[in-house]
Amino acid sequence: QKVVLSVGLLMGYELGLISGALLQMSSILALSCKEQEIIVSSLLFGALFASLIGGFLIDRFGRRLAIIIASSLLVLGSLILLPYESYGIFIVGRIAIGISISLSSIATCVYIAEIAPQHRRGLLVSLNELMIVIGILFAYISNYAFARVSHGWKYMFGLVIPLGALQAIAMYFLPPSPRFLVMKNNDEAARKVLERLRETSDATKELTVIKSSLKDEHQYSFLDLFRSRNNMRARMLVGLTLVFFVQTTGQPNILFYASTVLKSVGFQSNEAASLASTGVGVVKVVSTVPATVFVDQVGSKTFLCIGSSVMAVSLVTMGLVNRNIYVNFTNVCRSQSPEDFFLQRPGNLTGVTNGSLKDLFASMASPERLSFDAQRSPDVARMGELNRTALAGGKSTTGSHVESGEVPVVLKWLSLASLLVYVAAFSIGLGPMSWLVLSEIFPGGIRGRAMALTSSMNWGINLLISLTFLTLIGLSWVCFIYTIMSLASLAFVIVFIPETKGCSLEQISMELAKQ
Repeated sequence: QKVVLSVGLLMGYELGLISGALLQMSSILALSCKEQEIIVSSLLFGALFASLIGGFLIDRFGRRLAIIIASSLLVLGSLILLPYESYGIFIVGRIAIGISISLSSIATCVYIAEIAPQHRRGLLVSLNELMIVIGILFAYISNYAFARVSHGWKYMFGLVIPLGALQAIAMYFLPPSPRFLVMKNNDEAARKVLERLRETSDATKELTVIKSSLKDEHQYSFLDLFRSRNNMRARMLVGLTLVFFVQTTGQPNILFYASTVLKSVGFQSNEAASLASTGVGVVKVVSTVPATVFVDQVGSKTFLCIGSSVMAVSLVTMGLVNRNIYVNFTNVCRSQSPEDFFLQRPGNLTGVTNGSLKDLFASMASPERLSFDAQRSPDVARMGELNRTALAGGKSTTGSHVESGEVPVVLKWLSLASLLVYVAAFSIGLGPMSWLVLSEIFPGGIRGRAMALTSSMNWGINLLISLTFLTLIGLSWVCFIYTIMSLASLAFVIVFIPETKGCSLEQISMELAKQ
């Protein structure tokens, strides 16, 4: 269990790492908003690709081997990143890491669900989610620890290499899934694995149940996921809609851009934003614990309803607060881009630090800076004027008082508080419970391919949103859209999600086939 759960730990670490690393990379490479979005989304592109082929790999070669391959790719992708400071190389490395994360997420959920006894399945699958959020917390701590270190992002990514290698080696010594062995007509090996896992001398009864449930399931083809046979089309629609709401309620994108979003609401330095995002990581861990401990008693459906309800309330609050905050994350992003702040490029006579937007604005608006810019070049002076116009919300600042970018303290902390409640609600609901439901509702013979398809939907929507998150619309309107989606997810869960607590995978499959 410890080795399998370490997969979730490394996955969470890689997911959360980009939040802080992006702040350093954007300055070192002078990245524009769109380039930052592409770097974040490159991981998602790799994840989407892996999800399209991962199900076939898992069903053909086994869950354990897929996790070993994923761990090896994680090490490879991290090694690609370290020697270079190149935008293109960074994208290649992140794609490799994305493939690793996607493949391991599919294989781990299926593997844990198939080796766990029914009375502990919910606990163990949710423990994987807990390890993911602990990994995210470690990533945020790493972001803060290396925020002031020169090329600190290399240390952030380098920490995962020995752990990934150790994980790949350790997985080799774990047993394969007994259900996978039965699918491959290796009943004797499956019996030995069950006896080892259950610590019993006779696993005949459980083996018989598994063989009975898989008797017809191994005849499934991929297209059967969209046919009425055994109610597979309805199950698939439930799975796809559930992961749709996981993404469109917004939490994964808040995860990737946590430090950038926190900068936008007043935590103006890299260190302050990284420290505040560490608080987000702590809340995710603390909130996931009760969901993990009580899921087998309370049930996944109840947690999904509670989580969606609280998310809607906190998102409305966050949206209203941010309507009154002048600075938005588009300006924070642009403050690190070559189009808007050319003086950030390495080698210029006057550097711009990652300090507050107010200080940065003041330095660019000062008469001395204007005079110096004009002496250098008319084009430079024109660029400075464009920058000041952008910071003033599109209004020229010449001869007029400039609106301050300082965020009121009350609004700053109220925004953070509502963000933390939102994070907590997701962490007891859609975060862990959606993947538990997905690991339960599909038959064993096609579970890997079904999980891969739902995972493709998950990563695809995440990719689309992450590619436009910084540049599309303002933060307050994002919150209002996420509110609507949270309410829609609540209605969907109430009507369509089955309660599966206390049931074996075979019982769940038989019941869903009848409905």
